[in-house]
Amino acid sequence: MPDQLLPQPPPDAPAPPPSEAALRSRRKMKWLLWVGVGSVLILLLLSPFLVRRRGPHNVSEAVSNARQIGLALFEFESEYGKFPDSSTVAVIRRTTGTTLSLPDRTSNDLFAQLIVSGIAGTEHLFYAKAKSMRRPDDVFTTDATILDHGECAFAYIAGLSSTDPLAPIVFGPVIPGTSSLDRKSCQGRAVVLRVDNSAMTYPINSAGKIIINGLDLLDPRQPFWHGKAPDVKWPK
Repeated sequence: MPDQLLPQPPPDAPAPPPSEAALRSRRKMKWLLWVGVGSVLILLLLSPFLVRRRGPHNVSEAVSNARQIGLALFEFESEYGKFPDSSTVAVIRRTTGTTLSLPDRTSNDLFAQLIVSGIAGTEHLFYAKAKSMRRPDDVFTTDATILDHGECAFAYIAGLSSTDPLAPIVFGPVIPGTSSLDRKSCQGRAVVLRVDNSAMTYPINSAGKIIINGLDLLDPRQPFWHGKAPDVKWPK
């Protein structure tokens, strides 16, 4: 039997009222729309606070990484008799067989000994949020890639030993390629790691200096320098 069309309403007949299911669907769509708009507005309102919250995170990350560097330095001293400096290059080459040149001009250069010796397994220890700094890529097989420019934000004081427990040995964040501390990235504070592996934060003044006991951290008059200017290796 052929299909038959059901009777159709006349063209000028009013539209039937929506079903309950259709009304529920419309209400749900309106609710989802308002939720979406509300979420966007909340994010826009909170975004300045979320950005500000990065400051404490940057500080805690810098403190954590500084302490990890301290542990690596202690292990290096235990194995090689002293902290990395120009005199440890030869023994590192002899014991590891590395062909890397291992210069000693910058903190990148001396920290590279921690990596080549196998004590530090990653370049990320040397990261702290700072201008011109980039996250290390963990490529350290050649002179050109091991702790490359912009992959280290910590300065290093060479020539110290564990007999100077209160002397600062690592501090940052330093803007790579300079001797300037970055006042913006860590809420205007610097992380200072002492030889005894205690890490503290100090304010960076408007001149970009760390002031301790009323003196610049690097002032030879600081009691922990014993009247001798520290041998500072700045990051490249």
